[in-house]
Amino acid sequence: MVATLFAEQALLPDGWARNVAIGINSDGTIASIEAGASAEGLQRVNGPVLPGMVNLHSHAFQRAMAGLTEVALKPDDSFWSWRELMYRLVGRLQPDQVGAIAAFLYIEMLKGGYTSVAEFHYLHHDVDGRPYADPAEMSRCILNAAEATGIRLTLLPVMYAHGGFGGKDPSAAQRRFIHDPEAYLGLLETLEGDCANGRAALGASFHSLRAVTPEEMTAVQQGMRPGLPIHIHIAEQQKEVEDCLAWSGKRPIQYLYDGWNVDQRWCLVHATHADEAEVTRMAKSGAVVGLCPTTEANLGDGLFPAVSYTEQGGRFGIGSDSHVSTTAFEELRWLEYGQRLKHERRNRLHGGGQNNVGTFLYEAALQGGALAMGQKVGRIEAGAKADLLVLDSRHPLLANVRADDILGRWIFAGASRMIRDVMVAGDWVIQDGRHPDEIEAGRTFAAAMRPLFED
Repeated sequence: MVATLFAEQALLPDGWARNVAIGINSDGTIASIEAGASAEGLQRVNGPVLPGMVNLHSHAFQRAMAGLTEVALKPDDSFWSWRELMYRLVGRLQPDQVGAIAAFLYIEMLKGGYTSVAEFHYLHHDVDGRPYADPAEMSRCILNAAEATGIRLTLLPVMYAHGGFGGKDPSAAQRRFIHDPEAYLGLLETLEGDCANGRAALGASFHSLRAVTPEEMTAVQQGMRPGLPIHIHIAEQQKEVEDCLAWSGKRPIQYLYDGWNVDQRWCLVHATHADEAEVTRMAKSGAVVGLCPTTEANLGDGLFPAVSYTEQGGRFGIGSDSHVSTTAFEELRWLEYGQRLKHERRNRLHGGGQNNVGTFLYEAALQGGALAMGQKVGRIEAGAKADLLVLDSRHPLLANVRADDILGRWIFAGASRMIRDVMVAGDWVIQDGRHPDEIEAGRTFAAAMRPLFED
């Protein structure tokens, strides 16, 4: 062991414990846990300790446009009109700008309670749609940003081939995203070495059923390394459901489950418009539903039927997607608030013997997020990654609060300033609310934005 931390309160797999010694190995994993320990000779942390939250769905480059699309341009503004604005940004981004955006964003995430991120990365080629000399150049911008900032990463290069169901040709605005299965599998193979060590891992992803044909999905699954996590956007908008019905006679989730063995390796991102039969199939399959409440609200997507899903034992995690918010507590807060608004009742998401809504949300999102990452994160136990949050015991809202109420206080009444310190892989990446590179990362981000918005 290289260090042993002492926490007066820590959230362990079986609940809150007092006077916990957490041994850390030199490889950034947890060596040992001892509750009821003595603090003598140990490194004290100054507040309650939690497993770091997983952000299971990120499009890093979209942080550049967050807050700039809130202008009513059409009477029927929706995801589809927002996408037109996003494509304008896509048409201008260069690799150094993508790296600067990602580094700035990842520091924000760390300060907001996320210790790991699954990056759903589909911006692959140059502005004319040609592969770079290094086909993995854009992916390596993401890897470098994660390494520089200290966040844990599961990189999800995206297979994207078409502009609509049935193999429709992609539009000019989508040309930077496009691979055929052979080129995509080559990209995965190239990135295996980059993701073999340290804090990075590799997964696979399909953009959506409208962006790949069934034959292409099958070819990729047969050709990729077994065991990788698989992510896909699905049933995010009503139009997607309607288009899938017109093409196949089936709803998107129904189509996916009828054609593939969807199990706990899969993360179904959004799944907003699922009917009751689809909810049951997802819950029984063990797949993780990736919910992004602030983005889904921002885009007007709708509300996932989370109450029915969780009552059936369904797994979920949270993501910040387009990054209109970069804080873990806000995604969890709005996940619950959306269900309250939908059902006109309070305290909707709980279960499994856990009636404390804040604790249920946090622990469930950790479990689902860990599966979606394909890494041993989200638990304070021997063998898990040493990825920890320390809440600030100096904050007045945390004074005199029972352990069982800490998460409710933070999620429903707190703010980012309640996070004092953040550890990833045994290293302190945030101390006393600050990242050592945050000022420089902010300057680099601002410089990268100048040519994007100067006209």
